[in-house]
Amino acid sequence: MKTNAIRILESHHIEHATIEYQFSEEEIDAVSVAHKIGAEAETVFKTLVARNDENEILVFVIPGNFELNLKKAAKASGSKNIEMIKVKELQLLTGYIRGGCSPIGMKKLFRTFIDETAQLQDKIYCSAGVRGMQINIAPNDLCGVISAKFADLI
Repeated sequence: MKTNAIRILESHHIEHATIEYQFSEEEIDAVSVAHKIGAEAETVFKTLVARNDENEILVFVIPGNFELNLKKAAKASGSKNIEMIKVKELQLLTGYIRGGCSPIGMKKLFRTFIDETAQLQDKIYCSAGVRGMQINIAPNDLCGVISAKFADLI
């Protein structure tokens, strides 16, 4: 199965691998995904979508075993404050559903920030754009393909 995210990586000739796993509605969080694919939780990154005080949509990609620090996210993005979007807005804004939101291939290229700890890993995992599939990719390649910036977010 090729998702939009995978097609984008292939069109840019970016080295990556995919891994599929069985999922359930109760276990779509990044820590559960890490367990299912046999990876360390700090290498499985979750994609979070937020809105700043100017109504700009921002994307934050952080290790699955951490929570986004909203003050650090605001600072990284040059915003006064940040709040998470409502789950019901996710698909409308990004084209993705909760548990299958990839930072690659959203409806629009939003300003995106990847937690700086990603740079400590040779490869990280992120959603391939559907529940049950992850992409394994070098952090710098992910950063480049989505025009992201590394920042202290946790």
